[in-house]
Order: sequence, then structure tokens, then C-alpha cells
Amino acid sequence: MTNKLTDKDKKDWQNFLNSSDKLQNKDIDYPQNKKIMVRSIDLHGYTLEEANKEISKFIENSFLNGVKKINVITGKGMRSKNYDDPYQSKDLSMLKHSIPEYIKNNSELMKKIIKIDFDSVNSPSKGNFDIFLKIIK
Repeated sequence: MTNKLTDKDKKDWQNFLNSSDKLQNKDIDYPQNKKIMVRSIDLHGYTLEEANKEISKFIENSFLNGVKKINVITGKGMRSKNYDDPYQSKDLSMLKHSIPEYIKNNSELMKKIIKIDFDSVNSPSKGNFDIFLKIIK
């Protein structure tokens, strides 16, 4: 590429910079004082029962405080000792799978939720997932 700019190139560039109708400024439309509140909860080491109680309280509290997104850290379940137990479900004995199922089956919690990111839940390489909450109007 040549580094030689013609006078026409310079003039065209200056006209482009001075013109406001060529590109939409996306920052103009976004309110600067509006923050997206995100909270995280780490459920490592919790039993299924403890984790279910904790996530219920956390979702309720986050919803009431206007939080838009919750990141739930469960771990991948790689160290779970439940793989060898024939009387337990391989997936639902791990928090990674049981917490989203618990939330999905709890109608009171689902009234506050827009979406659970099931793609992350089903990914073997992720030990967390997101919950998107409704906003109180």
C-alpha cells in the first residue's frame, strides 16, 4: 500500500469527518446513566437441597433489587462422586444440571425470569450459566 495521499483523498476524508449524517452514533441513543446490574452466586460445595434454597433466595432478592442478569457458578461436576452410584441420576445429581431444572419447575421463580441460558448448562466446558430477570415496572 502506498502512503501517498492525494489532495482529493484528504478533502474526501475531511468531508466524511465533518458530516454527521453518514454514520449513526450508537452512543447517542444509549442512556449513560442506565447500568445493567449483574450479580453472581457461587454454589461450589453446596448440597442439592442447600443450593436450591440459596438460589431461590438469591433470585428473589436480585429481582426485588432490579438486577437484570445473574451468573450462577456451579462448577462442571467433574469431581462429583455420584457417577458410581446407580441409584442417582448422573446429570441431576450435579448442581450444573439440577439447579436449572429446579428453577424451571418452580413457577414462582419462573414468573421473575425471562430466560435461562441452557446452552451454557449443556456445554461440557462451562461450569456456569446465566439467568436473565424481568424488571419490576
